Amino acid sequence: MDDDVLTISEFGRRAGLSQKALRLYDVSGLLAPARVDPSNGYRFYDEEQLERARRISVLRQLDMPLATITDVLAGSDAEAVIRLDRWWAAEEATTAARRATLEYLRSRLTHNGTVGLAPRPVHVREVPETKIATIRTETDQQYLVGVIVSSTSEIMAYLRSAGAELTGESWVLFHSAVTPEAEGTVEICVPFTGTVDPAGPIVIRIEQAHQEAYTTLTMDECAFPRVLLAYDLVYDWARGSEHPEAGPPREIYRPDCHLLPRDEPAVDVALPIVVRRS
Repeated sequence: MDDDVLTISEFGRRAGLSQKALRLYDVSGLLAPARVDPSNGYRFYDEEQLERARRISVLRQLDMPLATITDVLAGSDAEAVIRLDRWWAAEEATTAARRATLEYLRSRLTHNGTVGLAPRPVHVREVPETKIATIRTETDQQYLVGVIVSSTSEIMAYLRSAGAELTGESWVLFHSAVTPEAEGTVEICVPFTGTVDPAGPIVIRIEQAHQEAYTTLTMDECAFPRVLLAYDLVYDWARGSEHPEAGPPREIYRPDCHLLPRDEPAVDVALPIVVRRS
């Protein structure tokens, strides 16, 4: 046997992976052996595969899903860095949202009276016809924040590479309910100007001009389930004012809202409406 060909046990020892993990990565297409002995099914690996195996091992230490690892390692090292940073930003945003949810629950259990929303107005504004790049996907509440952050980053990177001018805002349209128990359809949108073609999951479309009722939250107030109180506020206002709904509810994120202090205005919860003219 060649000196640079390793058995699965030796390869696993040097890569820091179990034989069970290596078999899983083979089946998933993430790391196939260099060859398999047809007579006994023994797997053999080349030494040059060690670097990929070690990278997989490190990414699994970060609890990265296998499908995401496949995407991260699919291209060049430079592309891998971009995908890795995008995924990590989504993980950090998810952690921040979970922390805010924990504080909500703690406040409810300790009855300290800080979990609601302070009184705030509902406003109406005109939204002009807007060109947007979007990714439409299914997600549940657990993964929602990560999906929003990673999809927004992907869209913005693509638009910049295509020479588009971004407004700085980003939107999330909720076409169906997203709950901890069930997935719903969300559409992550980035407004822009310029001429850009669709690519992969990114669709280019026009959001028609409309009017919308909205109220403004901080990033902490936007965490689930506290954010539901803002939706209640806007829906109750629309019903009380007899303004029918005219589109899916949405969250409008201000430019670089993730860099703002958690207690500063950052997000609008909005509902397109039909304003009756007297």
